[in-house]
Amino acid sequence: MEIEEQLKKIIIDEFKLIDVKPEEIKNDSFLFGDEGLGLDSLDAVELVVILKRHFEIEIKDMESAREIFQSVGTLAEYIRETKAA
Repeated sequence: MEIEEQLKKIIIDEFKLIDVKPEEIKNDSFLFGDEGLGLDSLDAVELVVILKRHFEIEIKDMESAREIFQSVGTLAEYIRETKAA
């Protein structure tokens, strides 16, 4: 399974997005704000924990997290780069 697909399922499950299906989330859909999935700053903290639990990846710098957490695609790319390093 591609990382993007894993992320979509994890996000739906962890944030209890009841009316959202993985195929409805585009890779370039925003995770935060009204234009995207509607996650907020508290969800960002939870997302850091989720990444550690599911992918064994830590994000320590919340400034860089802004770019990483833009979309499912940017998040997947960060996971790939981190795992490859």
